[in-house]
Amino acid sequence: MIIKQLPTIFEPARPVLQKIEAAGYEAYFVGGCVRDTILHDPIHDIDIATSAYPSEIKSIFKRTVDTGIEHGTVMILDHGTGYETTTFRTESGYQDYRRPDSVTFVRSLSEDLQRRDFTINALALKENGEVVDLFDGLGDLKRRLIRAVGDPNERFHEDALRMMRAVRFASKLDFTIDQPTLTGIKENAPLLAKIAVERIRVEFEKLLLGQNPVAGLKDFIATGLYRYCPGMATAGQQLTALLVLNQWQLENEAQVWATVCLQLGITDRPAVNKFLKQWKTANDLIAQVNKIIPAVQAFHQGQVTPNLLFKTGWQALADANQVAKLYGWAIQDEQLQEEYAKLPIKNGKELAINGGMLIKQANIKPGPLMGKLINQLTFAVVNGDLPNEAEVLLDTARQMAKEG
Repeated sequence: MIIKQLPTIFEPARPVLQKIEAAGYEAYFVGGCVRDTILHDPIHDIDIATSAYPSEIKSIFKRTVDTGIEHGTVMILDHGTGYETTTFRTESGYQDYRRPDSVTFVRSLSEDLQRRDFTINALALKENGEVVDLFDGLGDLKRRLIRAVGDPNERFHEDALRMMRAVRFASKLDFTIDQPTLTGIKENAPLLAKIAVERIRVEFEKLLLGQNPVAGLKDFIATGLYRYCPGMATAGQQLTALLVLNQWQLENEAQVWATVCLQLGITDRPAVNKFLKQWKTANDLIAQVNKIIPAVQAFHQGQVTPNLLFKTGWQALADANQVAKLYGWAIQDEQLQEEYAKLPIKNGKELAINGGMLIKQANIKPGPLMGKLINQLTFAVVNGDLPNEAEVLLDTARQMAKEG
């Protein structure tokens, strides 16, 4: 197969490959960028593999950076752009099921490609557009099939995260995992416990953000991979209930984790915090999820009040509505925007008074009372009980202070 018109992302890198070839070595674009080119999917970055050893690459190019030279990776700096170039290699001895104990540089493209995870990722592309396919990856792309290169057990023992990558690709690409590969995942699922949570989390998030999450989830559940994920050991039944939902429109990680928490019945703040910290999520994401969940519940119960809109904020409201669409609880986007736009103020900074004014003009001392007063005045304005006018709010504060 020859691709006559390569995507523009390849053009600046073609001279790099040409220069390596002119020096007497082989060089190819490899991996996901080749797969996505053939599928006409967006390409985010490109990887280059070569028969040249790191020292030889450094002798060909004046400007390089040793980004992972022990594994054969050197970054070539060309016209302000960095291209990571990795020497063909074989690997052996995966005692931790994720990193090789030893790496051997080789001159053979075939030896390099046969250590890749799946046939659709074991494609190489010459700079002239010719595709090199040694494991029928092109056939599997046509069949929309995810198939391990060689023995699935060997591939998953080399890096147990590949099992999560398989179910993620099932969702991302809307492909089917072939039966021997699926059996290999089921038999090796316990190895996932040896993988860092952060790496599992990235694959799980991508799974739920794919074009067919149900396809990936079905395999994630059927193979038992979920049992080796934080807080999910006994969650098979709750996760299975997701398979009947068909309005998947999740757009970001906060929506993903709000959905997971709701599905697992994890809704109060302490439980959400504990669960998401097990998954090593960022604090700001946890805060966002804690805003989204009550909003989704309010949509479901038909209890969307001005206070809820104000406390949640627009971004979390938009996120909550995307999650609610999955369950059929959503409000029309336009209606939600209109309701939010009606709020007299959108955040506490827009209140016509502040603590300094309460001290100077209402003779209220700093402390817990002041905080309570500001909160009550804020929500009175939000609910339309008071106008957002400084004199009215100050008079009300004085009266409330007198009443204690």
